[in-house]
Amino acid sequence: MWEKRMEWPLNAAAVLFLAAYAWPILQPSLGHTGRVWCEVVTWLAWAVFALDYGVRLQHAEDKRAFLKSNLFDLLIIVLPLIRQLRLLRLVTVLNVLNRNAGLSLRGRVVLYTVGATALIVFCSALAVLDAERTQPDAPITDFPDAVWWSITTITTVGYGDRYPISGTGRIVAVGLMVAGIALLGVVTATLASWLIRRVAEADETAQAVTREHLDELTREVKALRAELAEQRAEVSPAASEPLGTARG
Repeated sequence: MWEKRMEWPLNAAAVLFLAAYAWPILQPSLGHTGRVWCEVVTWLAWAVFALDYGVRLQHAEDKRAFLKSNLFDLLIIVLPLIRQLRLLRLVTVLNVLNRNAGLSLRGRVVLYTVGATALIVFCSALAVLDAERTQPDAPITDFPDAVWWSITTITTVGYGDRYPISGTGRIVAVGLMVAGIALLGVVTATLASWLIRRVAEADETAQAVTREHLDELTREVKALRAELAEQRAEVSPAASEPLGTARG
């Protein structure tokens, strides 16, 4: 019940968090006041994420099992409090949107995959730009270059014309490579599932037609049997009547 009630508030908090994170990166000339407001929004959204986790933990019947099954959620909420690991905040946003999308887009795998891919590309571009912009002689210095790098990396093309040189940027690259392989697996699995379903539907249709034909043949046989029985019943008295007369 809580997860259903928090679906839209969490989505809104994730979008605001992403916007507040992206604005200072996309607009480096943003003033001090704007940066402070962005920081406030990110912390408020972070508080919503932490509150959601705390309430779900409180409502869990087996809290130890909940902690074990949601350890990743706990880590991506706690670790980014360390300034050096603030990049993990984007992972939290992706995790929140992934959970709510799974509730609202269940069964619509293709739409969810497209949306998740676009979101991962955008977040990765922001993260690598934030990490690379201040590096000397960095190949990635603006958002279009970052998006181009993100697309070529997630599709496993890797032209090599844009690449990260900082440690943080390379960590983002590794995560993006893994995400690209995972998304490729999702697309392949979805296509295979669609083909299997179509074959199964064709088999079911053929079986349904066969069953219908068998039912029709069964009805015809029963009708023929009934008709033969009636004919035999009519023939039997007529055949026995002359015998009775001759005996008399």
